[in-house]
Amino acid sequence: MKVALGQINPIIGDFPHNTSLMEKAAAEAERMGCHLVVFPELSLVGYPPKDLVEKPSFVRDNMEALQALARGMTGIHALCGYVEKSGEGPEERLYNAVAFLGRGRVLATGRKRLLPTYDVFDEDRYFEPAGESLVCELQGLKLGVTLCEDIWKVGDMEGVPRYEVNPVEDLVRRGSDVLINVSASPFTLDKPRIRAQILQRISSAYNLPIAYCNQTGGNDELLFDGSSMVVDGKGRLVSLAREFEPDLLVWDTDERLPEIHWEQGVPEASVLKGLVMGTRDYVVKCGFKKALVGLSGGIDSALVAVIASRALGPENVMGVSMPSEYTSLMSRELARGLAENLGILFEEIPISGVFHAFKDSLSPLFEGFREDTTEENIQARVRGTLLMALSNKFNALLLATGNKSEMATGYCTLYGDMAGGLAVIADVPKTMCYRVARYINKDREVIPEGVITRPPSAELKPNQVDQDSLPPYELLDRILEAAVEKNQSPDDLLAAGYDEDTVRDIFRRLNVNEYKRRQAPPGLKVTTKAFGYGRRYPIARGGRDY
Repeated sequence: MKVALGQINPIIGDFPHNTSLMEKAAAEAERMGCHLVVFPELSLVGYPPKDLVEKPSFVRDNMEALQALARGMTGIHALCGYVEKSGEGPEERLYNAVAFLGRGRVLATGRKRLLPTYDVFDEDRYFEPAGESLVCELQGLKLGVTLCEDIWKVGDMEGVPRYEVNPVEDLVRRGSDVLINVSASPFTLDKPRIRAQILQRISSAYNLPIAYCNQTGGNDELLFDGSSMVVDGKGRLVSLAREFEPDLLVWDTDERLPEIHWEQGVPEASVLKGLVMGTRDYVVKCGFKKALVGLSGGIDSALVAVIASRALGPENVMGVSMPSEYTSLMSRELARGLAENLGILFEEIPISGVFHAFKDSLSPLFEGFREDTTEENIQARVRGTLLMALSNKFNALLLATGNKSEMATGYCTLYGDMAGGLAVIADVPKTMCYRVARYINKDREVIPEGVITRPPSAELKPNQVDQDSLPPYELLDRILEAAVEKNQSPDDLLAAGYDEDTVRDIFRRLNVNEYKRRQAPPGLKVTTKAFGYGRRYPIARGGRDY
């Protein structure tokens, strides 16, 4: 049997678009002689649909789209993810489902059994778990079909949840010849390798081949890398789709393929490619064509500008430098040099006059008080106001430039540098920003070298550098990774030998700035625990820092 894995990039709720993607992929697969084309989990609606599934009209439109798609499947069979409704009124139940299409109709359906509820997943809020998985027959083979989490029951493996139910084992018991998993598994660093290991464990345990079809594209803060793959019945990875882009991966069950040895690759390359894809999809799926970036001459805004120019084309990106009396000539020159290297539009708007107008307006109330972070923040908010004005006037999405280290510690200004519609690098630690910048410059100088080598500074007062307020970023990022991604406590870090004053200060900053992060734009997720939907902490709280 010849199988095509249709790694598509759906738009949530856009049924005509998603149906068209699947019809085109099915036609191409049929032209290549395939008997079956497989599409990702919830491919008809896009993942994750969240509370849209609570709208009866949304579920109805999804069912109508499924029937329309089925009518076109006459020369090939397909597996397609959708939302299934069962019952009426108080008995109504929704399922994360997969349909087996062929001969112009829906031939069989199956439902997801394991519903994840960790990190960004909240599936038992919307769906009921199924009692058994789908088994269907084609070309004399029994196909055992699972949905995403249904294969994440592989025994003792770090970072993988444990479930009592084992859908794969049940499918093997029911006589499956080939295992197929339709998935919408978001990207994080090291996730593709973990998926491959899971598939190899399953294949080796049951001596069955397994085909894995994953969604690609960016949906809000989530990045889907695709990386669909096939593992043969001996646990060997034999076919692998492209990363972060649509693909059609064809596999013949009768063909013996050489093993592909998994190579992790360069993490900076995956982060960069994922952020470019996520930025492009967020901007375009939200109805914009252009983006706007405030350029400070620092590493963060430079990185965001590179990502935006690669995502949208340099002609669709504007960089804006807004120097104050504290902005060095070097910063202004570096911002302009970056824009020239990228070929993006560039404007410079001095803000000293506006800043002093603010201070003059407040001077009667501020008389007798020394200048402090209040005046520093006014500068950031002047810049945010100007950028939002440009965003409104030119219908360009403003991209916020704060990194994860700053978001964690509150080293950012509400309604200032946090303004924007998307926080591109909000889940990228400062040290990773430098590593990605070096990767970008590996062949030629794209980001001016001075941006990378100069000490980071907000330049909101004379001779200011970040390390006046924060520990060195190498130390800060190690502590934040332990606290945010590994859920370690201050006591855990003290036991590991970290300085107590530093640890206590970082945890205090992390906890008291939750209110800022709650008001931040969505940030693209690349680590195992990002600020936002997958990390839910109270704002108003007391007691010790955890």
